[in-house]
Amino acid sequence: MTNDTATATTPLPLAPGHWSLDPFHSSVNFTIRHLGIAKVRGRFERLEAGLFVGERLEDVRVSATVDLASVNTGNADRDAHVRAADLLDVDKRPTMTYRSTRVSGQGEDWTMEGELTIGDVTRPVTLAVEFGGLVDVPMDSSRHAGFEATGEIRRSDFGLDFAPGLLGDVVKIQLDMQFVEPKGA
Repeated sequence: MTNDTATATTPLPLAPGHWSLDPFHSSVNFTIRHLGIAKVRGRFERLEAGLFVGERLEDVRVSATVDLASVNTGNADRDAHVRAADLLDVDKRPTMTYRSTRVSGQGEDWTMEGELTIGDVTRPVTLAVEFGGLVDVPMDSSRHAGFEATGEIRRSDFGLDFAPGLLGDVVKIQLDMQFVEPKGA
């Protein structure tokens, strides 16, 4: 259960500064219904993300950019069609970006409100965030923080209402992210 009443007095479990993405242990995954009867799962292979932790909870910011051409559903022909002009149209919409506007919660359960932009359409999106914890990596003495964020969007909200009946309107999102603590934190 998320506690939306967290304030500046809530201790932050992360050191202040700009945390960098560990791309080798992070992923952006999605699920969409096909023909209303089965789920197709996929992921985006290329992403950039950053986490800024301030002294107060109100200062925490997350940003991410996903390369839409990096879609991978496990079927090369389907992926080529998803990138095409009649579906995602990655020539017109090369990226998807997310910028947080508010983070609240405590312990393991958090909520992140933000704005998702696909092409020229921006809509509010709220994600449930589970804080997986912190660990020191013995190989290089770096500290990593792990998160899982889940939510859903409607394709039609972003003008991606192609193939109604063939593809569901709701896209479920799951992000597994690791960030590396700033040096000297």
